Amino acid sequence: MKYIKSQMKQLIKDNKELQKRLKELMEEHDLEKNFALKALYHSEVAEGGKYQLAYQALDLPKG
Repeated sequence: MKYIKSQMKQLIKDNKELQKRLKELMEEHDLEKNFALKALYHSEVAEGGKYQLAYQALDLPKG
């Protein structure tokens, strides 16, 4: 699975819990949004994370 910034943004846009988590990461670690997005991807999405299936579904062709 590959990190795709636009997909990660879409996943967060559709999920209130991830929006909250992103803000927490940015504040706790004083991260810019792009770095916080990547950190969130690695902690919550990649390698069987809680949101992996939702993230992968964004990659499916629409139809």
